[in-house]
Amino acid sequence: MDQIELSSGGDFARISLKGGELMAWSVEGTDLLWTPDKFHWDRTAPLLFPVCGWTNKGQVHVGGHKYELGVHGFAADEPFVLADRGEDFVHLVLRDNPRTRRAYPFAFEFGVTYRLRSGRLSVELDVTNTGKGAMPYACGLHPGFKWPLAAGLAGGKQGGKDYGLIRFDEDESDEVPRIAPGGLFSNRKRTVPLEGRVLALEPALFKAEALCFLDTHSHGFALEANGRRLRIETENLPHFVVWTRPDAPFLCLENWSGYGDPEGFEGDLFAKPSMIILPPGGVGHHRSVYRFGSMD
Repeated sequence: MDQIELSSGGDFARISLKGGELMAWSVEGTDLLWTPDKFHWDRTAPLLFPVCGWTNKGQVHVGGHKYELGVHGFAADEPFVLADRGEDFVHLVLRDNPRTRRAYPFAFEFGVTYRLRSGRLSVELDVTNTGKGAMPYACGLHPGFKWPLAAGLAGGKQGGKDYGLIRFDEDESDEVPRIAPGGLFSNRKRTVPLEGRVLALEPALFKAEALCFLDTHSHGFALEANGRRLRIETENLPHFVVWTRPDAPFLCLENWSGYGDPEGFEGDLFAKPSMIILPPGGVGHHRSVYRFGSMD
């Protein structure tokens, strides 16, 4: 068994033990998640741990030692083990091992729980420091959704594409960081066409880089298009990232606890901005809840 299927009423989800990755989510027959391909993007919804975003030169420093730790960490490529499951939920766990310790010299348990309800999917991340010293970490969710949302469904826009909009719960800045070479976060900003709490979407927005809204006031966001709404509510995931590739038919709506290295950063992982420091035995809890349905 390398994949686990969940069901609730007319809804369905499938999760892979590799990377603990959500591979499919269907609401009453509507498939919402991107199907990987080698041309556009070969992932669906990877889990991010123990860092989010890019590291400077693909490396981190801890206690004077250098470790090879690339973009978004290693969790997406590690095998998770089944800890508990029911018809509509599953709990998977990744524990440190010789491979992870070569990149990240800490003892940990990284758990993910998926819970499926009618029109609703929750994803909970729990990080436990099982070592004897403090542990820095970041984690996040990186789901890719079919885009335009709900294209072709009854009531959708006829002729042309409705790329939709992002609606924030609170007022947000219309400036986001520019992304420097190597995926690093620059101090320079770019302005996005945010009007009030609404960001109109179009592919040209993403030709240069992802839109990274750091330390958002909002804990709720919605992607709206074609008479449908995909709403996301978050807990302890303060950074919201919207990303796709040029002309690709998917859109990633990402929630992160941390973010990529600032341009020029070569400090210790404990000093990296946005990292969470867990004491021995400490537990960090993070969650995103996704709801899909009609805007009526």
